[in-house]
Amino acid sequence: MDLSNLKPAAGSKHNDFRRGRGHGSGNGKTAGKGHKGQKARSGAPRPGFEGGQMPLYRRIPKRGFTNRNSKDIVAINVDVLEVFDNDAVVTIEELKKRKIVKNPKDGVKILGNGELTKKLTVQVNAFSAGAKEKIEALGGKAEVV
Repeated sequence: MDLSNLKPAAGSKHNDFRRGRGHGSGNGKTAGKGHKGQKARSGAPRPGFEGGQMPLYRRIPKRGFTNRNSKDIVAINVDVLEVFDNDAVVTIEELKKRKIVKNPKDGVKILGNGELTKKLTVQVNAFSAGAKEKIEALGGKAEVV
């Protein structure tokens, strides 16, 4: 701790001050609104108002919808697991360490594309039927976490 690291406690500093309380306050007379015009008066238009022209957010096309319940699952193929040693335990953490998976938001699923030649214990969120078959055919385990 030194003087260069000092800062006020969170929430102790306020940025609001009383506007329009005379010249001495530093924000008197027009109170930061400039001289005349629509924006200087009370009842100025809302953000996005374009003076009666159809606003941009209504002009651009809207397509489809976003499903709130959809999951973002990262899919990787069985042949990617070849980088692991025989009898290794493959977890999501291991996949992250080896940079096979960058950001498994809602989970990782193993798909059955490619060939696997090693016996592995794979612990991820989901497997396709083909991937499970290939892992277990070599004596490995496909465990759903």
